Amino acid sequence: MLTIGYIGNGKSTNRYHLPFVLQRENIKVKTIYQRNPKNESWDRIAGVNYTSDLDELLNDKDIQLIVVCTRTDSHYEYAKLVLEHNKHCLVEKPFMETSEQAKEIFAMAKEKGLIVQAYQNRRFDSDFLTVQKVIAEGKIGDLLEVEMHYDYYRPEVPESVHEFNPIESFLYGHACHTLDQVISYFGKPDHIHYDVRQLLGQGRMNDYFDLDLYYGVLKVSVKSSYFRLKERPSFVVYGKKGCFVKETKDRQEEHLKLFYMPDNKDFGIDTIKHYGVLTYMDEEGTIHEEKVKSVNGDYGRVYDDLYEAIINGKDKTITDEQTLLQMEILETGVKNLK
Repeated sequence: MLTIGYIGNGKSTNRYHLPFVLQRENIKVKTIYQRNPKNESWDRIAGVNYTSDLDELLNDKDIQLIVVCTRTDSHYEYAKLVLEHNKHCLVEKPFMETSEQAKEIFAMAKEKGLIVQAYQNRRFDSDFLTVQKVIAEGKIGDLLEVEMHYDYYRPEVPESVHEFNPIESFLYGHACHTLDQVISYFGKPDHIHYDVRQLLGQGRMNDYFDLDLYYGVLKVSVKSSYFRLKERPSFVVYGKKGCFVKETKDRQEEHLKLFYMPDNKDFGIDTIKHYGVLTYMDEEGTIHEEKVKSVNGDYGRVYDDLYEAIINGKDKTITDEQTLLQMEILETGVKNLK
């Protein structure tokens, strides 16, 4: 049994973590530390201890892993505290404010023989897992180009911001999803072209990014905007023999926002209308077009991997090197802001 606790009792903890953890019989949630009990807005979970005394959580000998689900500007401070109390640590993304902070935290964990890791749950998105399946099957041939889009139409968000803060930028808050997917599958790129913008002008919020990561002849593009009334496809993959287009994103977040939880059998699962379309030419020159059944996603797989690492001593799936590379790309991207 892996016994865990949380720092933070807001949306991150209650929407993106607990619904998956509570499904797992080999993990026990013992304590949740809430920094501002007066602002409590989520229903309490039966059998879980709620406290506003951080020391109670940090000094509990039963708790092996503490999950930090707070604003990015407090991640470094809390992760350091958790490690100083000799507990493993899972940190929401973006992992830290800077790569230097990340290096320090990883070094500290290594010195103490502890595990610290970023919560890269989007690595287990249905659309991303389906793209991996299509590439592995080989029908589209050698890869030439991959486009990854994560679009919104939320102009009220950037319009309400009149100052620039790197860690609250669109790049930090959203490229941390897609960049981890790219890094986890393709590795470190040969070079990167950055197009990071403030569409409303200087001194405003970063509300657009377009990063091209090059791997030999392959180009992987990570694009996102707050001003897309009609979203671009989630994934478009081009190969020498064909292409694959996945119009819709993973549905787990959509369902969570509706409070439709993972205990429902069809939670996060695509129906046939959400399936991507594979178009390819076979060896006889015949063109085929077919729908591809989506692979089911599961954010909770981050916890499955952590259980194996902490309890059974297996290697982490989300590595320090991958997280550091992501942090360095985010930092460079912000410096290239236009």
